[in-house]
Amino acid sequence: MAEEDDSTDESQKTEDPTPRRLEEARKRGQVVYSREVNNWVVLFVATMITALALPRVMSDIKNMMGNLIEQSYDVPGDPASLLHAMRILCERAAGDIVLPLLLLGLAGLLSGFLQTGPIFTFDPITPDLSKISLTKGFGRLFSARSVVELVKGVFKLLLVSAAIFIVLKPYFAGIGHFVGLDLAQAMSELLTLFLKMMIAVLSVLFFLAIIDYMFQRHEFMQNMRMSKQDIKEEFRQTEGDPHIKGRLRQLREQKARQRMMQAVPKADVVITNPTHYAVALKYDTAAMDAPVMVAKGVDLVAQRIRQVAKENDVPVVENPTLARALYDSMQIDQVIPRDHYKAVAEVISYVFKLKGKNL
Repeated sequence: MAEEDDSTDESQKTEDPTPRRLEEARKRGQVVYSREVNNWVVLFVATMITALALPRVMSDIKNMMGNLIEQSYDVPGDPASLLHAMRILCERAAGDIVLPLLLLGLAGLLSGFLQTGPIFTFDPITPDLSKISLTKGFGRLFSARSVVELVKGVFKLLLVSAAIFIVLKPYFAGIGHFVGLDLAQAMSELLTLFLKMMIAVLSVLFFLAIIDYMFQRHEFMQNMRMSKQDIKEEFRQTEGDPHIKGRLRQLREQKARQRMMQAVPKADVVITNPTHYAVALKYDTAAMDAPVMVAKGVDLVAQRIRQVAKENDVPVVENPTLARALYDSMQIDQVIPRDHYKAVAEVISYVFKLKGKNL
């Protein structure tokens, strides 16, 4: 029974996804993405475009209608002239429509890019015959996710309707007021009403978009969870990857170098050759039987050790033979070998005299 329980625990997806699993999912086009965020950005841009462009468009329409009325007697009657006039009108209308459409498309692309980052994959649109199944289709249609999407849609519709009703309610009693206004005044007040309504709608949808993004992220991470067996298998696979091995070795060396540099300010002396080699020694007479090497390096690392030592008032002693010998024969945190006791003792004694300390 205990073995069965262990096997069950190994297969349960209880572990957070590893960076490698998330990267593989990303290559397949599986990332955190919220349509609500994308829709909100597009609607926000559409509202801004409308607010900025509508007054100018209405002014153009007003001027055009005025010109048509004033110059109605000059309107040509032949088909060619009429087609020419219609072409000019369509070109003006296209100029007012194409740019906003391009901006809306750009807003949608930018919103998706900010959510997911750059992704270049054809996996989501590659045909998969195994997915073409009537049974699976009905299963997806009546799945828990479909129910959640339906409830979310109804809830969003109710909230948006409530927001619009709250904005429009004060205008119900005075709706006849618009009848007595000229076209410019009516359009100005309608634009103001439209903006109030859209601010309310955008405010509601903004909070819904945040909630939906958090939900999509949570669901994505849940779907990406791994079992302990999955993690073990991934580890076995990556251990054989030379790139992974190299990266892990680089990280280990970097951490070891950081710990080593943190120990230099606590050293009692740094012995150099003087340019290519540097070793840092520490000797606590109360706790150590012999000095211990806390850092060593060549070239750039040696230069950095000397720099840190000078910044922290650690004595730097030039002894090329001893520095090279200690570097070649010792590892970090190793006690000085007996062969080097005499030479190291002379250096330590000299440094302690400088500091006024006793051996």
